[in-house]
Amino acid sequence: MMGGDSPPTADSPPPAGGKRFAVVFAGGGTGGHLYPAIAVADELRRRQSGVEVTFVGTAGRIEERVIPPTGYHFATIWISGFRRRIGWPLLLFPLKVLVSVVQSLLLLRRLRPSVVVGTGGYVSGPPVFAAWLLGIPSLLQEQNSYPGLTTRLLAGRAREVHLTFEASRRFLRRADNVRVSGNPVRSEVGSAGRPDAARFFGLDPSVTTVLVFGGSLGASAINAAVRRNLRGLLVRGLQVIWQTGPEEADTALRAVRDERAERTIRVFPYIERMEFAYAASDVAVCRAGATTVAELAQAGLPSVLIPYPHAAADHQTENARAMAEGGAALLCPDAEAGDRLLPLLLGLLDDPDRLRAMAGKARAMARPEAAAVLADAVIRLAHS
Repeated sequence: MMGGDSPPTADSPPPAGGKRFAVVFAGGGTGGHLYPAIAVADELRRRQSGVEVTFVGTAGRIEERVIPPTGYHFATIWISGFRRRIGWPLLLFPLKVLVSVVQSLLLLRRLRPSVVVGTGGYVSGPPVFAAWLLGIPSLLQEQNSYPGLTTRLLAGRAREVHLTFEASRRFLRRADNVRVSGNPVRSEVGSAGRPDAARFFGLDPSVTTVLVFGGSLGASAINAAVRRNLRGLLVRGLQVIWQTGPEEADTALRAVRDERAERTIRVFPYIERMEFAYAASDVAVCRAGATTVAELAQAGLPSVLIPYPHAAADHQTENARAMAEGGAALLCPDAEAGDRLLPLLLGLLDDPDRLRAMAGKARAMARPEAAAVLADAVIRLAHS
C-alpha cells in the first residue's frame, strides 16, 4: 500500500477524524477515461461506508448513460473537446471553458469534496482547475503512455499524478508528485464465468467465439475489416460478439442479415456488460487504448490489436507493441486490417496451445492492485 496508511474497512469511520468524506470524479467522453474512475469509486465504496461520490461529465456522452445506474450522483458541465478546424465550435470553445470553470467552482462549493479526482479527457480539466483555485486536493490519473493535454496542463497543480507507464514521466515537468500505479480496472472484469456469459449473448458456450470491439465510439477500420471477412468467419463456424459503435450498427446488421448469420453473429452498438463479453470469448479483435489493454490483461484474453493510427504520439501502437512483446497479443496495423485480420485470427485459433499461453501471459501483465492503490491515495489526500 502507498504512504504507509492501513486501508480502512467497510465498517471504518470516515477519514479525516470522522469528518464527512466526499469525492468528486471528473472524466469521460470515452469509456477509456470513465471506467478507471468507476473502478476507483467502487473500491472506495467497498472500503468506506458513507463515502459520497459525485461524477462530473457532459450531457449526451457515455458518462450520462453509464453513471446513473451505478447509484453515484452525476452532474454535468458545458465543456466539450477542442476542435482545431476553423468554425463555430472552435470559436465557442473559450466560452465553454470559462463557463465550465464557473460551473465547477459552484459545484465544488456546494459539494465540499475532500478530494477531486481527474481521469483525463476534456471533462476533467475545469473541475481539477477549480479544485486548485479553491485549495481542494486533487489527483490526476493518466491511462495513456503519452499523457493527454489535460494531464500535461494540470499536472503541476495536482497534489498527486498517477501514471500507467513509467515512460510517461518524461512528458511531465514536475516529478515530485508523480507515481506509477497502473490503470484501474473494474473488479467485474475477469470474474464472470463462460457459460453464464455466453447465455447473456444468446450464444453456445462450447463454440469458439471472437469478440470484436472498437471502444465506446466504435472503430470504422475494424468494422470494415470484419465486414470484408464475414464469410470467412462463418465458414469456420465461429461465433462473433461485434460491438460496432452507434454510427455503424445498422450497416453491420445488414451485412449479418445478408449472410443469414443472426444466430451466430451478435451485433451491438455498445456493450454495457463487458465482463460478460470478455468471459464469453476466446480471442478479441480491438483497438489498443490503455483501458482496453488493461482489461484484456485482467480478463486473460488473447487479442489481435489494431492500434488507432492517429492517437497522440502513436501511443496505441506502443501499448499494442508492449502486449505483443509480452506474448499476450498480435499487432496488426490499421491499414492492413482488411487483408491480415482473418489469417491472424485463424492462425491463433488453429493453435490452442499458443492461445492458452497467450492467455496466461496476458494475466501476468495485469495490475489488479491499481484501483486499490488509487483508493489509498484518495483516502490519504482526504487526511492531508
